[in-house]
Amino acid sequence: MEPHGEIDLRSFMDEERKNINLPRRLSFGAHQNSSEPKIQFTSPRQSSASATSIPLRPMSPETPWTLSPVRTSPSQPLLYHCIASLHRHEGNIFSITLTKDFIFTGSESKRIHVWKQPDCTEMGYIRASSGQVRAILACGRMLFTTHSDCKIRVWNVSITDNFRPKKITTLPQRNPFFMFPRKRSIQHRNIISCLAYNHEEKLLYTGSWDRTVKAWNVSEKHCVDSFVAHDGHVNAIVINEHDGCVFTCSSDGSVKIWRRVFGESSHILTMTLKFQLSPVNALALSLSQSICLLYSGSSDGLINFWEKEKTSGRYNHGGFLQGHHFAILCLVAIGDLVFSGSEDSTIRVWRREEGNCLHSCLSVIEGHHGPVRCLAASLESDNVVKSLLIYSASLDQTFKVWRVKIYPTEKPNLEDLVKDQQREAVEFEMSPVLSPSWVEKKLQGDHFQ
Repeated sequence: MEPHGEIDLRSFMDEERKNINLPRRLSFGAHQNSSEPKIQFTSPRQSSASATSIPLRPMSPETPWTLSPVRTSPSQPLLYHCIASLHRHEGNIFSITLTKDFIFTGSESKRIHVWKQPDCTEMGYIRASSGQVRAILACGRMLFTTHSDCKIRVWNVSITDNFRPKKITTLPQRNPFFMFPRKRSIQHRNIISCLAYNHEEKLLYTGSWDRTVKAWNVSEKHCVDSFVAHDGHVNAIVINEHDGCVFTCSSDGSVKIWRRVFGESSHILTMTLKFQLSPVNALALSLSQSICLLYSGSSDGLINFWEKEKTSGRYNHGGFLQGHHFAILCLVAIGDLVFSGSEDSTIRVWRREEGNCLHSCLSVIEGHHGPVRCLAASLESDNVVKSLLIYSASLDQTFKVWRVKIYPTEKPNLEDLVKDQQREAVEFEMSPVLSPSWVEKKLQGDHFQ
């Protein structure tokens, strides 16, 4: 494969600039538009050892459309730019979920905002009776949201010209006043922090800070199983749709694999993965015909990953990705790409090499001024140049949309990658820019609340 020259890069950049439509409605503050958006080329960094970048000049939170110099690299680059930025005054965004055409965001308020992909035009919002939407999940026409009253609300969000969502039910349902109270409450007793949906079994899984995981039959509107999963807060849940395994992680530092008993509604623990003492905050699953990888992000700044054996079905620890300076708060996996959001205010883009479990850090996306709380990603095109949209929300009260373009690269030499991993990594000192409000919360010790 012939490398792309400087002329090709500049022509591609000019084409990108022509295609950028700056959204006019994704803004609550007074913003000053510059003539061009932020565009950067970054070069891949080999190995799954630490990889850092020289920090760029911080971008003003009041000016999302910032012109920055184009950076070219001798190797095939990754191009990214921020195409939309929103500064919220209603509190932090806790959760993001995507459908084919729309974006849903949950925050501290009672409103669940709806945006259209990819131009980020606001479609409207859903108003609930309770706020603190910590987890949100879209599945087809259904939208699941969790609230401060420790309940789950299910919405019909069929998008039409007149956006009028309808609440289907609330889980658990309220008992009629004339019925005797239940002996054992099926409602979570603390914040519901995560959601996952098994399309095959039609089961909704919820994880909570009360250390339990519950499985709900949505069509029948009741809880079919509830079990204590961890010794600490349950922070994330993912499901392998191929075999039905349920993965959970917790602040107790463990990742656990659960399986539903055949013919029953109960679940059993099949394996515990524990390689660190730090709290595990995020999970992501990468599935393909040839490989299955589970990623976990923890408070020590590491991303551990496990590979599933084809014969035994066991998950073996494959290594870790090091680069973030503070806790990993969110993870997203699409194909051979992994996106990680961190307390250090950056987003890292990792790529797994074809045919093995070696990873390289393609880019460090900078622009937020506080911890990146949640991420979502969608694939625009997967041709010669892979194009993705990345949605990120930070505790600096900003919501940003990034367009990422990844050029194809020549297949690296495996021996060179192994040698590169064995070398001592030389890191640049990094000083993430954090908002004053976040620093105050960090000193008070309530930054994860």
